[in-house]
Amino acid sequence: MDDLGKVCSCFGHLDFEITKEIENRTWLEIKFALCMGVRTFLFGGRSTFDDLCYKIVTKIKKQFPVYDIKRVFCFPLAKHLKSPPPWYKPKEYEKVVCPLKKFDGWYRSLFFRNMAMIDRSEIVLFCVEERENSGAFKTYKYALSQHKEIVNVLLK
Repeated sequence: MDDLGKVCSCFGHLDFEITKEIENRTWLEIKFALCMGVRTFLFGGRSTFDDLCYKIVTKIKKQFPVYDIKRVFCFPLAKHLKSPPPWYKPKEYEKVVCPLKKFDGWYRSLFFRNMAMIDRSEIVLFCVEERENSGAFKTYKYALSQHKEIVNVLLK
């Protein structure tokens, strides 16, 4: 994942109601990321917020090809590169990668994949509530500990 330039990752709860307010705020934040020089967006594909971000980035990519935006899907397990799991929704990604190749346990590999995505990102977009047993919230706390530029579209 070294050749990606400035990067933004997107994370949210698995199932979350996307309101018009969240959608509008997400549009603004993605446009701001582009103004800050981000040209690559990383996706894990497991949340409604992830789908929203993908949709917005794709619309902008089609409207403004000069940005040369790259959409990268990050699998949690290396074996998924050869045999994608049933939850994977194939989309128009410019690249499909597995940032870590060491983990076999499903939940643990998701968290470590998320950490690798954050480590590679300058900006991290979230749509998370404070839920202690949530993988998305644990990922949010990790991003905070790494002093990344973080936007949680649920916070004003």
